[in-house]
Amino acid sequence: MEEPGQKLRRAREALHLRYRDVEEASQRVAKFRGNDEFLIGLSRLADIENKGTLPSLYRLYSLCAIYRLEFSLVLQWYGIELSELASDAARLPLDRTHRIDFECPEGASAQFPVEFDEVVDLRQTSYLSRHIHKWGKLPVALLNALDLRKQRYAFVGTEDWSMYPIVAPGSFIQIDETKRRVSSDGWANEFERPIYFLEHRHGYRCGWCADREGLLIVQSHGSSHVAPDIFRYPGEADVIGQVVGIAMRLDQGRRRHRHS
Repeated sequence: MEEPGQKLRRAREALHLRYRDVEEASQRVAKFRGNDEFLIGLSRLADIENKGTLPSLYRLYSLCAIYRLEFSLVLQWYGIELSELASDAARLPLDRTHRIDFECPEGASAQFPVEFDEVVDLRQTSYLSRHIHKWGKLPVALLNALDLRKQRYAFVGTEDWSMYPIVAPGSFIQIDETKRRVSSDGWANEFERPIYFLEHRHGYRCGWCADREGLLIVQSHGSSHVAPDIFRYPGEADVIGQVVGIAMRLDQGRRRHRHS
């Protein structure tokens, strides 16, 4: 396979650029950016092309700007797939509850069932995997029904038991940012009561909320034995939105007993 440095050399030669031309162009980029790290010297460019020397992020940016190359494409040449960033992050669970700020790139695709061996009645409980005849990649743009532009997502920390058993540690949650106003009524039981996701000075919190005369009281589930938090509001906390969807494991109770 052609090495990344060789691909960069071909891109330079296709534009009929000499080493000196690239150096001078990188000097201008460095001036634009106010940072000499963007500068690419003659010897450094030769090493990148001929010896496989790894360019810094700054120099790689300059080369992409000079050669008119997509930065993510050149990262692929070096074995970095930005499209895998979110999935790799998902394989690295964190103890603390946190936001997920990855954006879906244009043209991204995902594995979905594209062929079933029979009609599946979604009204009935079924073992879906048994009905899937073929999996394939579909453009993420086709998933507009999920309203990815208006919804946000977060991951509940693997040691965050504050809303257990309604929201288990390690849950993947969907947040509607249009529902930021804390409701004071309108539910008949704890399962109907709105759960909010908020940001505060020490991180993130998921829980029931009550707005009381400039104070935001964040309540945990009674079974969790986690004390409520109280913040001056607004000021010390920001309600990001209401939790409207949850994907979670159902075996967390056993894990909790093992660690308690």
